[in-house]
Amino acid sequence: MTALSSPEQRFRDIEENYKEIEENIERAAVRSGRSRGDIRFMAVTKTVEPIFINHALSLGIDLIGENKVQELLSKLEYLPPQTEKHLIGHLQSNKVRKVADVVSCIQSVDSLSVAAEISRQMQQREKTMDVLLEVNIGAEASKTGFDAAALPEAGAQIAGLPGIRVRGVMAVPPICESESLVRGYFEKARRLYEDLKAGLSGEETVDTLSIGMSSDYVPAILEGATLVRVGSALFGPRRY
Repeated sequence: MTALSSPEQRFRDIEENYKEIEENIERAAVRSGRSRGDIRFMAVTKTVEPIFINHALSLGIDLIGENKVQELLSKLEYLPPQTEKHLIGHLQSNKVRKVADVVSCIQSVDSLSVAAEISRQMQQREKTMDVLLEVNIGAEASKTGFDAAALPEAGAQIAGLPGIRVRGVMAVPPICESESLVRGYFEKARRLYEDLKAGLSGEETVDTLSIGMSSDYVPAILEGATLVRVGSALFGPRRY
């Protein structure tokens, strides 16, 4: 192992990256007419070893997101139990029970069948799960998520399920060549979020628009993101 790839060097890189990200978030929040406290920061920990996750947590990060159920479960014993954990990747119905007692929010609810299984599992536990509805904002065949036109009806149905609390919308835009293009997708996501919030007017918990990742969290904030999901910009390139 070379000095450049030593754990100590990576710790320093994470510290510098986090400082830069925080400064970017604060500036973007001001530009969007909000304060830093209006935007939640999630550290996306896909392929990141617990030693580096724990270092990031020591800097003040209090929320992590994992894409895969098995990877999340394999890291649990190494992470502080009080750390808030969200699932942000595609979830199959037969794996809902594995995360029902582990995460506080499932950000990737992309079908009525998954929502129904979450409801069933949470009723068994006499608990409630926060969820975000994933919308396929670019109508891409390669991605899961609700069609934009189907979101209001799906939201109403899911909000009516026992054991589920709909908190908002999550989206991943297509790869875009310009900031103006990606901002267009984020603006669409914001409108869908606002429509969902208005449609569920009795649900005061609808408060989360989860958009923006390492390459585009600043334009996401400018378009109204309340939560950004940042992985490689914090931890460095993913190491498979």
